[in-house]
Amino acid sequence: MREIWTIARREFRSYFDHPTAYILVVAFLVLGLFLAFRSLFATGAATMRFFFSLLPWLFIVFVPAITMRSLAEERRTGTYEWLIAQPLGEASLIGGKFLGNWLFALVALAGSIPTALGILLASDADLGVMIAQYAGAALLALQLVALGILASSLTKNQITAFILAAALSFGLILIGLDITLIGLPPALAAGLARLSLISHFENIARGVLDLRDLLYFISTAALFLGLAYLSLAGERLSRTQGALARLRTGVAVAAVGVLVLNLLGSHIRGRLDLTSGQLFTLSDGTRQVLQGLDDVVTIKLVVSSELPPEVSLTLRDVRDLLADYRSAGDGKVRLIELNPDRDEGAAREASALGIESIQFNVLRGDEVQLKRGWFGLAVEYTAEREVIPMISRTDDLEYRLTSMIAGLTTESKPRLAFLTGYGAQSVFSYPTLQRVLEDGYSIESFNLERDTAFTLTPEAFDLVVLAAPTRELADNAIEALEGYLDSGGAGLFLLESHQVSPGMPFASPVATGLDSLLEARGLRLRSGLVYDLRSNERVSLGQRGIFPVISPYPYWPIVRPASEHMTTRGLDALSLGWASALEILDTTRVRPLWQTTSAAGLDEEPITIQPDALALDPEPEELQTQVVAAIAEPEEGAGRLVVVADADFARDDFVQGNPRNLVFAANLIDWLAQDETLIAIRSKNRTPPPLTFESEVGEAFLRWGNLIGVPLIFILIGMLRVAHRRRLGQRRWEEVAI
Repeated sequence: MREIWTIARREFRSYFDHPTAYILVVAFLVLGLFLAFRSLFATGAATMRFFFSLLPWLFIVFVPAITMRSLAEERRTGTYEWLIAQPLGEASLIGGKFLGNWLFALVALAGSIPTALGILLASDADLGVMIAQYAGAALLALQLVALGILASSLTKNQITAFILAAALSFGLILIGLDITLIGLPPALAAGLARLSLISHFENIARGVLDLRDLLYFISTAALFLGLAYLSLAGERLSRTQGALARLRTGVAVAAVGVLVLNLLGSHIRGRLDLTSGQLFTLSDGTRQVLQGLDDVVTIKLVVSSELPPEVSLTLRDVRDLLADYRSAGDGKVRLIELNPDRDEGAAREASALGIESIQFNVLRGDEVQLKRGWFGLAVEYTAEREVIPMISRTDDLEYRLTSMIAGLTTESKPRLAFLTGYGAQSVFSYPTLQRVLEDGYSIESFNLERDTAFTLTPEAFDLVVLAAPTRELADNAIEALEGYLDSGGAGLFLLESHQVSPGMPFASPVATGLDSLLEARGLRLRSGLVYDLRSNERVSLGQRGIFPVISPYPYWPIVRPASEHMTTRGLDALSLGWASALEILDTTRVRPLWQTTSAAGLDEEPITIQPDALALDPEPEELQTQVVAAIAEPEEGAGRLVVVADADFARDDFVQGNPRNLVFAANLIDWLAQDETLIAIRSKNRTPPPLTFESEVGEAFLRWGNLIGVPLIFILIGMLRVAHRRRLGQRRWEEVAI
């Protein structure tokens, strides 16, 4: 081991003695960070994902460039024979070269750490995900450095070694791309996908250290180093005494073992979830539901053997999640996997369950063929059943499964009433929210204008939702609401002080008559539309010539949690549309939930909302933080009340743009119903938080400090190091001359 470390230290230090190494590092960082920052600031997402998605492509050039001279140069100059003559051997030489090159690749990768730290300081980015991304990058470098050492051991020419290593690295990426897999037979495509570095690296970059991915990178790196040892030792070992044949046999067996491990090792389980919210681990709410089962729940996964290769990672996640359910169920969860491709009975059963086949195109030869496939599941409990006809995503699958199980095993559901009349919106205005809630709630409608007021009681409805009334409520309707809340009922009020009509460029004020009800509970709905000049969504202004134009839209603010609360758990931002603001009159009874940045204000009528005709030019003293959602803590005997000064955030168009809006709306319903089991599950949010800066200086520092400052540090270190070596060399020459 001492010999390996000696060679590794010599190899590592040698890079810092030549300008070429610094040029490679600077080029790697400038190119990677430049492309990453373009996407980072365009999307406003606080994540290093953009950099790490480029990393495999950068590494297939950078790593071969640093490894190409490792053994090829030693063999060309004749120093290889001198090294082998020392008491170290080929294994120590290869191990030392590999370790030295890998450490240098990690130093280059470390140049991106200041960017990660800047994102963490400027946002609520997930530190665990970043740690996993760097761990995945280190494993990727491990594999590609080993491959570069192999290429360098096969030739005496550095350029040949570079081309060979780059080609093999590109091949490991290419076999995992959809453009390659789409024209292959399913079995071959699935096998190549498991051998590609792309899927394994992307899986770790999500924030999960999976044992299968770790084994893939470590086993393939060991195989490449073993082949490099065979290449070098094969020149020394005798062909007649059988030593070379035994070595070849051993390496061949190891290669077969690596292939079997990665092709057939899909059932190997074990992972470390590094995400801050344990996004890939069963939540306590799910375990609570499963441990409370009094009978067996059967989950039937209907999956075809011939599915598009791009869903292979999704299928692996689904099987892992279902295995976790079975383990947590303690014998009360039974899993059955049906393959309709191989069994007509399974196809009939899938149809009876309500899971129909889906069609997709595959390329066979020179023609596109139409294929059928199944990928859905059903949950059965006693004589009842819930079905997911097609699994298209896994980020919300735990919530959907647990809510289905809870709905099937619960005898009665809480009654939820959407209050209509006076222009208020019904549940049909929120179809996605309705689908989320209908598993756990009995959703009804109550018209405040037509229905008798005395029926609005906590005994009749567990909670009510009043969404965006546009006309002033009558006195009897307000009295009914006050009586409902005072007697213990729970309410969610989505209120707006202005109405925005589709197709109209103006916002018109509305009056609801709820001022006295809100003020009695410590709140007031302010007049005007909230705008935020620093944190807002971007909208399309259409085509300007041949280019589409996207512009910030201050009337769609992106707001942040104002305090810690169960309803905002795991959420870092909401997207609002034409929202109003709330004034807190009683700070002891009212808790703010969401607020804007300090660069926000209220725009009074007349208000032009057309994106390309905005005329916002407020004075600095007019800007301040605006509260947009709050909880009125109930007095003794009274019910819970949540007021959100926006009714658009839960609509489908806003939910599709920001799924966290849907999570918050559903969390509010669960909290008001005092059913908090599903909140922690639903709040698992895999979407990166927004990147928002308090000033333009912070944004400029993050961008240019990393894009220019970090490479400049490497350049300065290189100049000082090279100049120092030149002075040492000149001094020694002068000493020899004397």
